Order: sequence, then C-alpha cells, then structure tokens
Amino acid sequence: MFEFGRDLRKLFAQARESDDLGWIELIGADLVRGEARQQSIDAGRVSCTHPFDAGLRACALWREHARRTGFGDSLDRARKAASEAVRTAAGADQAARAAIETAHVLMLEFDLNGGVAALTRAVAGIDALGRVNRPETARAAAVIHARLKARQARLSSDNAALLDATALLDAALHDLGPRAGAAADEARLDRAALALEAGVARCDARLLDQAGRDLRDLVEQAAPEYRPLTRARALALCGVGMKLLAAMAGDAAVMRQGQAMFEAAADQFTVDHSPLDWVAIQIVRADDRASLVALAQAQVLTEGGGLILGALAREARFALETAAAESAADLKTLSALRARLCRRLGDRSGRQTPLDWAADQIAIARVNIALGRLTGLEAVCLDMTLVEAAATARELGVTALAARAEGLIAGRAVRV
Repeated sequence: MFEFGRDLRKLFAQARESDDLGWIELIGADLVRGEARQQSIDAGRVSCTHPFDAGLRACALWREHARRTGFGDSLDRARKAASEAVRTAAGADQAARAAIETAHVLMLEFDLNGGVAALTRAVAGIDALGRVNRPETARAAAVIHARLKARQARLSSDNAALLDATALLDAALHDLGPRAGAAADEARLDRAALALEAGVARCDARLLDQAGRDLRDLVEQAAPEYRPLTRARALALCGVGMKLLAAMAGDAAVMRQGQAMFEAAADQFTVDHSPLDWVAIQIVRADDRASLVALAQAQVLTEGGGLILGALAREARFALETAAAESAADLKTLSALRARLCRRLGDRSGRQTPLDWAADQIAIARVNIALGRLTGLEAVCLDMTLVEAAATARELGVTALAARAEGLIAGRAVRV
C-alpha cells in the first residue's frame, strides 16, 4: 500500500512537469485552484529559472479552474497571467506563445459569458502573428485559430463557413499527430460538434459519420480512470447527436439511447469535480419533471455569474415547471411563475445581465403562452418580445438560447 502511494505521488510529480495538462482531469476543482495558486507563487519567485513558462502554466491552470466553475476571479487571474506573459515575452517565439495563451483566455471568456467581441479579439491576435518558425508553436497557433474559426462559423449559421472551419480543424489535427494529448482532444471535440451541427443542417451523412468517428475514438481513448471529463463531454455530445437524429426520424428507441448517453456522461464524475460540466449535462438531458431537482441545483451553482449555462439552466427549469403546470391546468402555479419572473425583470440592482434578461423574457413568454391556451385569452406582443430576446442572445453569441425563442415563435405561427 505504501509503495503504491509513493508511486502515485511520483506519477503526479512527473505529470506536473509535463506540457500536457490532461492529468488534471483526475483532480477536483478545488485541487485545480490549489495547483494554480501554487504555480502562480512559483512563477513569481526570484529563484524561478523559467518564469515565462511557469507563468503560462499558471495561466492554463487558472483557465481550467474557470472553465470548470465559471468563477470570474479565476478568469481574471488567467487574464492577468496572460497579460504578464505578453509584457515579459523575450523573442518572437515567446511573443507568439503569449498571444496563443491570450487567445485561449478570450475564447474561454466567450464560452462562459458570451460576447462576440472577445472572440473577434482572439482571432485578430492570432491573425497578427504572421509566420511562426518553431514547429510546436506553429501547431499550437493553428489549433487555436481553427477552434476560434469553428466558433465564428457556428455563430454565422453559414454552411460554407461551417465546412471551411471543419477543414481547418482537419488540417490542425493532422499536423498535431496521433499523440498530441489534451490539445488534440479539445480540437476533436470541437470538430465533432461542428460536423454534427453541419451534418444535421445539411442532412449530410458524411459529416455525421465524421462526428460519430471522432466521438467514438474519444470515448474509447479517454479511459474513465484517467480522462473522466473528456470521456463525459464526448458521451454527452453523442447523446445530443442521437437525440437530434431521433427527433428527425421520430425514433423513440434512439431517443432513449441518447438519454442513456447523458446518464453515462453524468456518471463519470461528481458535481464538485467539475460543476459546469455537470450543469451542461443536466441541461441537455432535462426532459421531464424528474429533472427539476437537478436543474434547480444547476441554477444555484451558476446564479449571479452572468454565465451562458446559468441562463440556459434557468430557462430550462422554467420550461419544465411551465409544462408541468399547464398539463395539470394549474392556473395558480402559472400565475405564481409569472409573478416571480416579473419581479426578476423589475430588479433594478444592476445584477441582471442582458443574457439573464433574454432568458427571463423567453421564460415569461412560455408562461403567457400556457396561460393563453388554458384561458383562451391570448397575450399581446409576445412575438415582438421573443424576437428581441432572440436578437439579444444572438448578439451575445448564445445561439442555443436564441433557438429557444425562435422555436416558440415558430410554434405560435403553426398554431395560428
């Protein structure tokens, strides 16, 4: 037993010296924060032999903590570390590596909070690099450039842009090679998501097969005892794909298989290990009243941070509560839901973000539609409200929330 403990400590000591940070999937969010703090201290020591490299590593650790928790303080620390790297970079290669790390921070800012400006700045920073001589740095620049372009393409809803972004990811992954670690896994997840979205939009079997291959490889290669978060993300994306295809084909069996994928993804880690990954899984698998408890917990975990997942979790919770009340013809509960939402919209404390506003407008529209169906008294100006909510969400780059508003508009048009 004691030999095993020493071997385990030796393994982690070796992992800490590696450029591949995939090992931190094994530790919880609190331990990631501890590692980031220690790395920041080490990078600031006068005795630090490679302060630039140590600073970039600290930035990457703070990014991972922010990605798992959504904590604004951790994202701020990552920004500061990246800015310090830009300031202290010596030579063209270090300047390029600092720019790449800055792009990673900006991309995370977009992923967490939305805001197309962060994405635009990240792309501009990578485009300004020009030719990068060191092969390893050039490959890293190509990967982040492709991942940024993939996000821009998904925002544009342009099929040609989606295909171009997929080709960029193909080229970047080819250059990385088969043993590139966490960087390749993240790019492959992005490529799978992009291929899935484009494949469904175009009914393109080739793109859907590509997404399936990427996800199958990730699930097979990401052992739960070493890469639980990568495995969970791949399983969750498999579930999303199966639910989309099942909805298109009207296949209930495939829909159940997709739901089973979400259950498998949720079993890979505990909520405190990676809170936002857990929240994301609860949102995509929510489809009945049994999900309400999980969505309520997801809302608590993301409240007040201006997070995309927070807005989606809250809107999903209100959607389920509204559907349950309507099915029971419970006008009292629907009226109470509307009152709660109106109080939130009337809050003048400044805590509500534009994204919160859009989510609450969609939720209150759902309640009003349900009340109209039960009472026969159609609410006025609902479509205008939903159009404004969808536009706000799209301006922030949150297409999933915009799609919920547009789905309600389409549903009303069909009933008319």
